[in-house]
Amino acid sequence: MTYKELVENINKKQSFLCVGLDSDIEKIPNHLKKLEDPVFEFNKQIIDSTAKYTVAYKPNLAFYESTGISGLISLDKTVKYIKENYPDIFIIADAKRGDIGNTSKMYAKAFFQNQNFDSVTVAPYMGEDSVSPFLTYENKWVILLALTSNEGAFDFQFIEDKESKRLFEHVLTKSTKWGTKENMMYVVGATKAEMLSDIRKIIPEHFLLVPGIGAQGGSLEEVAKYGMNKNCGLLVNSSRGIIFADNTENFAKIAGKKAKELQEQMQKLMFNHMK
Repeated sequence: MTYKELVENINKKQSFLCVGLDSDIEKIPNHLKKLEDPVFEFNKQIIDSTAKYTVAYKPNLAFYESTGISGLISLDKTVKYIKENYPDIFIIADAKRGDIGNTSKMYAKAFFQNQNFDSVTVAPYMGEDSVSPFLTYENKWVILLALTSNEGAFDFQFIEDKESKRLFEHVLTKSTKWGTKENMMYVVGATKAEMLSDIRKIIPEHFLLVPGIGAQGGSLEEVAKYGMNKNCGLLVNSSRGIIFADNTENFAKIAGKKAKELQEQMQKLMFNHMK
């Protein structure tokens, strides 16, 4: 998917919502567990009920890899289902890969060539040669970890050099030489929304993937206030607050309702930003 196509879909749907498919087999409704592939059926119903309100889906690979081959089959079926039925929706492999060049080349092949994701999250710690193999695929994206929403972010990401430049700022500055706004986004946690103004000084035009609203306590309004740019420039993720909002046979309907509520908030924020 191109930058232009993503922006067009955001404007068409008046939404910058990303739904995280953290589909834990232990948490999905019990009535699905007797089916042949309960995780795929759960995902399918969530997707069908939320697709009109969202521009991206983000399966977290840990929830699929943890159950072995069956989980990977569910993941593959989920990606194919989205591509076949909702081809305008951006699909993120939340995998947080990042290894030496030859290994990253194989990861890139797995996610982009074999599984047909639009993007993959990548850890920057090993530097350019661990990221660049992902950038060789046309219309595919790297989403680089920059500033995360977890408590452990303070262990390393805020370390300052002699000029008071923080480590996450070095990551942003250095990595802009590896890719462009057309093929690289950045993860910035919603719980660090006050940092978005500083981040936008370094990367004014890039898209930001923002987890952490809802269950993690981040504010959608603050994210939009400090992080939105002229093309929106945001994909804000909600996982548990949508997909596990209900565990009865009405789970998909409730998920759609929660997604709609967020989309309506986003529409207002986009309108206010364009004033």
